[in-house]
Amino acid sequence: MSFKRINNITGWVICIIACSVYIMTMEATGSLWDCGEFASSAYKLQIPHPPGAPLFVLIGRLFMAPFGPDNAATGINLMSALASGFTILFLFWTITHFARKLVTKNNTELTQEKIIGIMAAGVVGALAYTFSDSFWYSAVEGEVYALSSFFTAIVFWAMVKWEQNVDEEMKAGIKGHFTKADRWIILIFYLMGLSIGVHLLNLLTIPAIVVIYFYKRYDKITKWRTFWAFVIGCLITGLVQKAVIQWTIKGAGNFDIFFVNTLNMPFFSGFAFFFVLIAFLVFIGLRIAAKQNWNFLKLGLWSFVFMLLGYSTYFTTLVRSNADPSVDMFNVDNPVNLVGYLGREQYGDWPILYGQDFTAQPIDNKVTETYVKSNGKYEKNGRKVEYIYAPEDMHLFPRMWDQSNDQGHADYYANWMGIGKDQQGNWERAPTVGENIQFAMAYQVGWMYMRYFMWNFAGKQNDIQGVNMGNVRDGNWKTGISFWDNLRLGNQDMMPDTLKHNKANNKLFALPLILGLLGLIYQVMRDKRDSLVVGLLFFFTGLAVVVYLNQAGNQPRERDYAFVGSFYAFAIWIGLGVLYVKELFGKFIKNGMMATYVAGALCLVAVPVLMASQEWDDHDRSSKTLARDLAIDYLESCEKNAIVISFGDNDTYPLWYAQEVQGIRRDVRVINSSLLGTDWYINQLRYKINESDPIDPIWSPAQIEGANRDVTYSTESLYGNNASYINKYRARAGLSTDPSAPMDLFVMMKNYAGSDDPNKMETGRDGSMLNIFPAKNVYIPVDVNLVKQNGTVNADDSVVSQVQFQISKNVLFKNDAAILNIIAANQWKRPIYFTSQDGGGLGFQSYIRQDGLTYRLVPVLNSEVNDKRVYDVMMTKFASGNADKPGVYFDEENRRHLNTIRMAYASAALDLAIKNKKEEARKMLNKVDKMMLEENFPYGMASRNQQHNYVSHLLVQAAYAAEDTVLAAKITRSLRKDLEQQIKYYESLDENKAEVFDNGGRGGDKVAAEQLLMRLMQFEQQYKMKSGQPAEIPGAISNQPPAAVKPDSPKK
Repeated sequence: MSFKRINNITGWVICIIACSVYIMTMEATGSLWDCGEFASSAYKLQIPHPPGAPLFVLIGRLFMAPFGPDNAATGINLMSALASGFTILFLFWTITHFARKLVTKNNTELTQEKIIGIMAAGVVGALAYTFSDSFWYSAVEGEVYALSSFFTAIVFWAMVKWEQNVDEEMKAGIKGHFTKADRWIILIFYLMGLSIGVHLLNLLTIPAIVVIYFYKRYDKITKWRTFWAFVIGCLITGLVQKAVIQWTIKGAGNFDIFFVNTLNMPFFSGFAFFFVLIAFLVFIGLRIAAKQNWNFLKLGLWSFVFMLLGYSTYFTTLVRSNADPSVDMFNVDNPVNLVGYLGREQYGDWPILYGQDFTAQPIDNKVTETYVKSNGKYEKNGRKVEYIYAPEDMHLFPRMWDQSNDQGHADYYANWMGIGKDQQGNWERAPTVGENIQFAMAYQVGWMYMRYFMWNFAGKQNDIQGVNMGNVRDGNWKTGISFWDNLRLGNQDMMPDTLKHNKANNKLFALPLILGLLGLIYQVMRDKRDSLVVGLLFFFTGLAVVVYLNQAGNQPRERDYAFVGSFYAFAIWIGLGVLYVKELFGKFIKNGMMATYVAGALCLVAVPVLMASQEWDDHDRSSKTLARDLAIDYLESCEKNAIVISFGDNDTYPLWYAQEVQGIRRDVRVINSSLLGTDWYINQLRYKINESDPIDPIWSPAQIEGANRDVTYSTESLYGNNASYINKYRARAGLSTDPSAPMDLFVMMKNYAGSDDPNKMETGRDGSMLNIFPAKNVYIPVDVNLVKQNGTVNADDSVVSQVQFQISKNVLFKNDAAILNIIAANQWKRPIYFTSQDGGGLGFQSYIRQDGLTYRLVPVLNSEVNDKRVYDVMMTKFASGNADKPGVYFDEENRRHLNTIRMAYASAALDLAIKNKKEEARKMLNKVDKMMLEENFPYGMASRNQQHNYVSHLLVQAAYAAEDTVLAAKITRSLRKDLEQQIKYYESLDENKAEVFDNGGRGGDKVAAEQLLMRLMQFEQQYKMKSGQPAEIPGAISNQPPAAVKPDSPKK
């Protein structure tokens, strides 16, 4: 049998194995994070978040079409599983290509022994990547990363196919820059164009591809010429990123502005003309190239044309956005908006090679007016603000740059560097360039890349997110080699059982790493050119991404999925390592065939088989349905025709999936608070979506258009406590009431904050007009009869005549103001809910009441739980993602949401027990106990800031209050065991490793564990006293929650 036939058959067998693995372990329904958004978008051909993924949406729809709504997620998950399986196929063929070149160096004969060695290399390397942690995670959910990896694999494989074709042409005496083999290059650029409609990571293969081209098409190969080939590859990557992806659309957008505004032609006329002009220019260029025999130009133009053809999937985004679907991110219904959509403008920009530190303050800003579609024209009513910093604050390679503290980024930098604040609240100093480099190496490279790399090829400690670089308990890489792990992380045998037996505790003994390093060494020794090619793929999809992303500290989730391209490249070296092992064995085993079999079998068992056995249990999602069930719990907690305002990805996107795909509770309007900061999203409130009626946002489309009312200022924020200035404004605005008297919220937002009357505004330093809300003390009138009739309140509630509260912010961003507008304009006609108990922190928390998993705004003061409704809903409609089935794995993010459900039951049951409804309380507690098996979700479990155990602690309190001593004892046993084990573990650590858990006795997980243990004792003693048993009263107990753990600092 020929090598080609053996190679094809073996590759397809490996592909079938990989596809089977991913299909068996793929998520049963939708998943968390962006998966719900992408599934919703694919199911109805809608518009996901910038920069979009139109090809993913189109292919996803094809895969979902054969399935009914209840199982539609199976289709999109299947797409990811199959795309990942085919990624493994192309990886196998890529490895065998490089392996064949190594074993046939110097034109040696391809014997059966060598063929078996090549196949062994391909099998081991491909299966190692199949079972790698990060790639497997993406392979079993409906996200873009699996399809993106497929395009990366097929593009790189297509280039090695081009290389093979060029070799055959050279043997036949064919040379040049536009030969038959170059069809592969044109195919590559078409695939790259298509991949832009999935994810941009595929473009990072270009430098490696250019170097392959250079090695094959040029005879004189020197180090300097290779370097310049590398530079050209980088330039082409930048050119594609800027010129093809952004400048073409920006140019088309500018043409459209001219055609619409100047020539009075319809929208899209200039857009279409621009691409007709591009086609004409390409045609002229091809004619000239043919006439002059400029084959290189011919190849470049055809590659450009086919890349644009692939990129044209974005036209579907424009078409579908004009249909106003339910999910219509950025409202891309015109070419100008497409420019901002592709440029991810709503997420802002960040410095990469030159910029400021987080301690710098802007000295000025540059405002660029941008066009928005309005009144049949494009009008300049948008604002793009760029901050300008003093020259002394700017430097090369700024790695600690983010001033914002929304997610604690600035504090993370400061704590890590040991930078404090002075009495005025200013940072004491700026970090040096050297400290920026230290942070880059320690955090961005070490923590946010190398840790992930080692997860995949050395082993993983557990699934708790690693936030703090000094935390030796959470999310570290770990080999399973005791003396080494104990030296780095402390005695791992002392870890609490919940972490010691965590399913993500994967011991790979660094064997994949070792085999990959052997493969790297072997390729460098035998073929330096190919090792450079693979090395470039490894670098650009790994460390170059680290430099580009410039990640700030304290990320909301682990980011390993961004680096799977470099893990793909390393898997090539793992495969080639088999050949080196075989060569080493050949020194002791004289029979070459036997050495090949032994090396192949040993590497197969030591790497992919080991990886599969260790990682199957924490990658098997085949029975988990939590994302869908979480959405059901949120939606069913709401009354009919409700409005629910959410605050994060995982309390928004699963709800979209449930509504858009499965048709669950389409009467509920889900509003994401972050998106309310944009005009297009607020405008979507004005029309009916699914079965949800329109919502009045008070302000007209013109009043929120573009940058209008991005910020609304309180009088205090503009004038401070200067009563004279405030009184002048109030007189000018026509306000004659007592400044301390509460103001009607609707009147204030409509007639003052929403007014364009200069007398009710203030002039800013740059001459712009600033909108003002004149009172922080506000009220919402209550029609008592209405709220009783429509069920907003219960018959026995003490209803207030007006909901009075103090707005807790001096400045209202557009999303804050939108929430207040929705509440004010609603006038108690529709139920308004929040997924967060603080309702966005706007000041009306005292009027929020639990109705299940959501919290309803009611005109009842300090009524924490609507016990009648929660009992009915939570006893009959709640689900928990199959946590009641044995063997279902829930990672940390899933456990966080299970805790949200558990917390809702605990607070509801405690409220019932306090109201002397103890039978109902016990039923609720037993319900939640049966919903979540301890083997899947134990009551006592180590977690960040003891969040998990705090929820269980509340359950204990509720169980004692409900006089369910059996359940209280069960929870207490689990809690006590985990807390005692945690404390022993912390005490076993040396001083440096233990500090992060103790924080000098001021807080941390150790202090919190000790406090929780004391509270458990208190509960037991109190119950014994109540029941007449003798008791010992423990000492004073702190009721404060644990302090947030600060990042470690090298400046201690």
